[in-house]
Amino acid sequence: MSPLASFLAVIVFFTAILVAYLTKQFQNENLNYLTPNSMTNSKTKVKKIEKEKVVAETLNGRFAMLGLIAAVGAYLTTGQIIPGFV
Repeated sequence: MSPLASFLAVIVFFTAILVAYLTKQFQNENLNYLTPNSMTNSKTKVKKIEKEKVVAETLNGRFAMLGLIAAVGAYLTTGQIIPGFV
């Protein structure tokens, strides 16, 4: 196996581990929002944000950072942001 193929296999492995970890975090955050809010006696009127939106924005931010790291890694290794694209 060539060194480049080994490097790519390691990158794919770590990406799969990261996606599995983020999926587990996503499930844990969903479980956190199932419990009732402890500050229900508050008399101030606060607009309630749906739990799905908070979790979706958190996950979206994490995947955006993953994409940014992938773009920087591609640029550092190949000199192009999208390798093979002119």
